[in-house]
Amino acid sequence: MRIAKKIFLLGAVLLAALALGAGAGAQTAKNREVWVGSWASSQQIPEPRNSITPDDLRDATMRQVVRLSVGGAELRVHISNDFGTQPLRFESVHIARAVAPGSSAIEPGTDRALTFSGSESVTVPAGAEYISDPIKYPVAPLTNLAISFYIEAPPAQETGHPGSRTTTFYEHGDLVSAASMPGANEVEHWYQVSGVDVLAPAGAAAVVALGDSITDGHATTTNGNNRWTDVLAERLQASPATRKTGVLNAGIGGNRVLLDGLGPNALARFNRDVLAPAGVRWVIVFEGVNDLGTFGFQGAASPQANEDLVKSLISAYQQMITRAHAHGIEVIGATITPFEGSFYDRRPGLPVEADWKEINAWIRAPGHFDAVLDFAKVIEDPSQPDRLLPAYDSGDHLHPNPAGYRALGDSIPLTLFER
Repeated sequence: MRIAKKIFLLGAVLLAALALGAGAGAQTAKNREVWVGSWASSQQIPEPRNSITPDDLRDATMRQVVRLSVGGAELRVHISNDFGTQPLRFESVHIARAVAPGSSAIEPGTDRALTFSGSESVTVPAGAEYISDPIKYPVAPLTNLAISFYIEAPPAQETGHPGSRTTTFYEHGDLVSAASMPGANEVEHWYQVSGVDVLAPAGAAAVVALGDSITDGHATTTNGNNRWTDVLAERLQASPATRKTGVLNAGIGGNRVLLDGLGPNALARFNRDVLAPAGVRWVIVFEGVNDLGTFGFQGAASPQANEDLVKSLISAYQQMITRAHAHGIEVIGATITPFEGSFYDRRPGLPVEADWKEINAWIRAPGHFDAVLDFAKVIEDPSQPDRLLPAYDSGDHLHPNPAGYRALGDSIPLTLFER
């Protein structure tokens, strides 16, 4: 009896210790900081008119300014050779706080060198990206960060993002630490940089906006950061309940769901742009207008081909939902906005309007997406729902103007991101 009692007491002590350990572990996990995406740019092969000549990128520094969303105590930068055909060597990569968007000037004393496995230089294989070593570099939400890199030899094939709506500076010589680059050439594109992560408080997470030019920000103000995703980021940071939420813009102008165009199709880039970034908990799917609008451009299309287009788009949305859910990511569907009167206008014999309505009805229907943003209703003309409201129209009857983008960003319920 005495032995049994001792065994019982020993077992009780062990159970109590295990319970205390589990509680301590849970508490540690609860307080643990996490890596989360704060800025991102979807990569593609820049079209010839958006490329920089190899001679201009030989022995050259490129400085690019990006605006972060969520802040953190440390950060790391993703440099990309995703579409390169040969390895690309970066001799050095630096970060600094930018004085302002549109300016090459950096704030004094903020320049820091990044390392990759402890080295300031790194060679990125063709088709790959590298993430820098973490650096202690506290950044506030909505910080403008300058990323400068120096390369001796140009990429065999550029990787970049033409729709930056932000000025990039490039000049010959190693100028990564220069206070400014007054003699630099200027373009409105990003190159070879795909993301910035921050080490944020426990519970931080990111939302990816997967879209086309309306997400990329066509007709917004250069260096104005007034895309609908920028509006969303500002609103999230203004609310204590959502301040730990990052916003990653994965829009590509001209992008389609089913076919390659400007950039890989949305399904082909889903792994890289949605599943791979750090800390993603939600994705907003806002694509399809380019699939509808370009249908039949190559000539007459049969009714069967038209029916197949609608089925294929819906099937693609279902694929995105399935793939995201497998990674614990919630999928928010956004309805396709009106485009009557644009260069995607209704063409004789093609029921594009009926297709648009059918697809939007599917997006709105319960049981498909985890939540729905009815963007079409937000910026439509109530008297002509297949047209943009004139006050929100950039003039091409397809893309919103800055007021329209603000309306879209303001319409998103922040409760979707409260956890």
